[in-house]
Amino acid sequence: MATREQGGRSSGVLETERSKTKPPRLYNVLLLNDDFTPMDFVIVVLQRFFGFSREQATLIMLKVHREGKGLCGVFPRDVAASKVEQVSAFARQNQHPLACVMEEN
Repeated sequence: MATREQGGRSSGVLETERSKTKPPRLYNVLLLNDDFTPMDFVIVVLQRFFGFSREQATLIMLKVHREGKGLCGVFPRDVAASKVEQVSAFARQNQHPLACVMEEN
């Protein structure tokens, strides 16, 4: 924190200046629908990487299936990028084309 003298001239009193920081930009992490990834696998991904209950994960999976994409969470950039990479690597390891992307909120 910076300090400055109060009152213009050298009065001996210091006042704290607060620097204003912006909150970090947030990013939506989304799963995209495809015709090959099993629904049960999508539910596992949502539970394992995003902490959803089975019921919540099922609702999101159905949204992905019906609408083409579904929101998994909103995170700061580094966390969102990490989630995308983890999900993508897990899908590749299990030979599924599941796409996970991030977009600015």
